[in-house]
Amino acid sequence: MGETIAKNKKAYFDYFLEEKFEAGLVLSGSEVKGIRAKRVNLKDSFIRFVNGEAFLFNAHIGRLDTTHYFYGHEERGSRKLLLHKKELEKMQKAVNRDGYTIVPLQLYFNARNIVKIQIAIAKGKQLHDKREDLKEKDQKRDIARAMKEYK
Repeated sequence: MGETIAKNKKAYFDYFLEEKFEAGLVLSGSEVKGIRAKRVNLKDSFIRFVNGEAFLFNAHIGRLDTTHYFYGHEERGSRKLLLHKKELEKMQKAVNRDGYTIVPLQLYFNARNIVKIQIAIAKGKQLHDKREDLKEKDQKRDIARAMKEYK
């Protein structure tokens, strides 16, 4: 993985992540420019299947001020994901049969400077699971603080 542009921290908190995949995105030029300028937010985004193809919805990619309005893009538009057929079938089966969901985790440039998105098959957490995670996080922070003071 290359340079991370945007990370969906909410997905790590709200879901148990089962299996991760790397997917390409179909983008226009102005969208790539917006991504390079790090005007991206994945917080409320999600992935749905439309006619057997995966699409990213509700991901915000901002426009640059220098982009002409004619060549601009829809900031919260849908964007097609590029995946292998077997990966698509595996994800669709998990969503339809097992009640899983597909969530975007992070957007980044790979080694060849191509925009990629990391997605995962995920299962929603219950409230008590989230509380456990928060307790664990607090304990780790307290331990790290104590170790720092000890040295």
